[in-house]
Amino acid sequence: MAVITYLNAISQALRGEMRRDENVILLGEDIAVFGGAFKVTRGFLEEFGEDRVIDTPISESGFTGAACGAAVEGLRPVVEFQFADFIACAFDQIVNYAAKNYYRWGIPMPVVFRGPSGGGFRGGPYHSQNPEAWFTHVPGLKVVQPSTPYDAKGLLAAAIRDNNPVIYFEHKHLYRRIKEDVPDEDYVVPLGVADVKRAGSSLTIVTYGAMVHESLAVAERLSGEGAECEVIDLRSLSPLDRDTFLTSVRKTSRALVVHEAQLAGGFGGEVAAIIAQEAFDVLDAPVTRVAALDVPSPFAAALEDAMLPTQEKIYAAAKEVLEY
Repeated sequence: MAVITYLNAISQALRGEMRRDENVILLGEDIAVFGGAFKVTRGFLEEFGEDRVIDTPISESGFTGAACGAAVEGLRPVVEFQFADFIACAFDQIVNYAAKNYYRWGIPMPVVFRGPSGGGFRGGPYHSQNPEAWFTHVPGLKVVQPSTPYDAKGLLAAAIRDNNPVIYFEHKHLYRRIKEDVPDEDYVVPLGVADVKRAGSSLTIVTYGAMVHESLAVAERLSGEGAECEVIDLRSLSPLDRDTFLTSVRKTSRALVVHEAQLAGGFGGEVAAIIAQEAFDVLDAPVTRVAALDVPSPFAAALEDAMLPTQEKIYAAAKEVLEY
């Protein structure tokens, strides 16, 4: 057990799986010689060699297609998109091939697509997106988004061992900011299982990714005011653990859904719809959402701060739901 960062947890999971299974290979831009844009794969080339840590051309559609072909042939590729935004260039390969292959032909597709996502670091409109909702709409894809180092390591190990294609979004603003004790030994966090990050009885906050930490800070603040919020970290968006957040809402009778992606068409709408349909009889207030404004991610600091969900916005929405 050691205190490590979110980034180091991802690196540990990759290294552990590559040592455990020689069929695990890595593909991506600058991941070998340079060690990755964020240094997740630093030292991997020296340990595993150029046949397993592969620097690719700047062609997301090309190396994603190559990874899918390798998966069909029995390898377990892990693809790194330098920024999650560029996953759009490989949309056809992921959505129309990888997602459908197992269903149509019964051939496993054990490939993981890693996407460093999210804003908060002044990356502008092409390096700050949260595109998870694009892929939760696609049958055949699994989508996960960890918020802590422990979950990051365990979910990535589980994703690599899965025989289905998994989209693994890692929030780059958490890379070096979040640290915790993580076991040195091998373990997995099962896909499709949410986690109660904080127990409470006054309000259920359903969230994932970086917004887990903002929501926990708000819950701590509200606790000082006499309201105990239960914070549910979905961890896995597809498959989705409905039972955990529905059980919580049936206890608290109030629900707030929080995510960093834009509001319109965001995954929070799916969660809100499930709560409204399955737990309407216990609700004492409307299901409320907090998310980013429906605009591209600005580069200017003041504008990005105005666009993103913040602790103050979450707090204000929580107070409104509590006082309804």
